[in-house]
Amino acid sequence: MAISEEQVKHVAKLAKLSFSDDELTGFTDQLGKIIDMVEQLSEADTEGVPFTSNVIDTVNVMREDVATEGWSRDELMKNVPESEDGFIKVPAIIDNGEAGA
Repeated sequence: MAISEEQVKHVAKLAKLSFSDDELTGFTDQLGKIIDMVEQLSEADTEGVPFTSNVIDTVNVMREDVATEGWSRDELMKNVPESEDGFIKVPAIIDNGEAGA
């Protein structure tokens, strides 16, 4: 599957990245090769191969996960620069449904 420079530009815009024409050409070539490799992997016969989520047995050596009482909202909000209706107010990053505001 070939990937076009327009598709790379679109993904770059979503990620808020900008590239020169040379970089765009290079990334288009690299992404095309990655897609080709993934497609090649899909051709491998995996019939009868059991699902494997991890190849080694792991043991959790961390402490047991136990729920504890959290901080009060009032205490946490003392460090917030701006809040509204009990929530932390942050600057908008999306404008009119478009990324890159």
